[in-house]
Amino acid sequence: MNLGVVMPVELGMAGDPATVLEFARTAEALGFDEISAVEHAVVIANTGSEYPYSPTGKSHLPDDCPLPDPLELLSFVAGATSRLGLATGVLVAPNHNPVVLAKRLATLDRLSGGRTRICLGVGWMREEIEACGGDFTRRGRTTDEAIAVMRALWAGGADGVDFAGEFHSFHGACSFPKPMRESGVPLYIGGHSAAAARRAGRLGDGFQPLGLGGDDLAAAVAVMRTAASDAGRDPSGVALVLGATLPRMDASKAEWAAALGADRILLSASRRATTLDAVLDEMAACAERMHLA
Repeated sequence: MNLGVVMPVELGMAGDPATVLEFARTAEALGFDEISAVEHAVVIANTGSEYPYSPTGKSHLPDDCPLPDPLELLSFVAGATSRLGLATGVLVAPNHNPVVLAKRLATLDRLSGGRTRICLGVGWMREEIEACGGDFTRRGRTTDEAIAVMRALWAGGADGVDFAGEFHSFHGACSFPKPMRESGVPLYIGGHSAAAARRAGRLGDGFQPLGLGGDDLAAAVAVMRTAASDAGRDPSGVALVLGATLPRMDASKAEWAAALGADRILLSASRRATTLDAVLDEMAACAERMHLA
């Protein structure tokens, strides 16, 4: 079971280079497999959009919480580490031009030695997507096409590649360098909806269900696997990433995740960990319980 840790942006220190490096280097030294960074290009004050992972419909983060660009943050971390995986959770796909994003992801993956894993989502904040020039009502279709665009560019050779889609088209496009893996940067799909589960089954290298547990989680995994089968894919080939908190992670949690077919768990600090030292203590205790180092 691979274990990752989520950047504790709740502390309000994710824009501080010393804090970022201490967190990342500690995670690597303790034996964690990856760190994961979140994205919001902008946060709209007093947004009318409902945050789907809170019973109040409001995000637990203040509007002025520092949220660095995740790819820039991971590039910074890549140069200061040697083994640590570099993940997003999630990158809001409709905020990005996929031609440019393909180059950015390939560059990060190449220069980090193939350590990149990207979790994409369609986003929940209408105003953010619109501020980035996207269409909230078409965000599912644009995400599907973005995945196709990036994979086409990564697979294209010296003669270039052609693409004709609903939102993007090009002829003879060459995009180098390529990702380290011939299959490209792994693209996981994150979300809580049936649409996200189906997208993961149809198109994803993995599925990262968010905010789900119990019967809802089992149902989402089943939807993903059915969609994979319907698309002619092997459902077992779609990786599954689950979540937990650092203090609750133990051997029984790993067994539970493995029974669902997961090979990776992303761990967050508890609400009690309100300082960096407290987060690092939870990480160290978890690493000792799981015999990581």
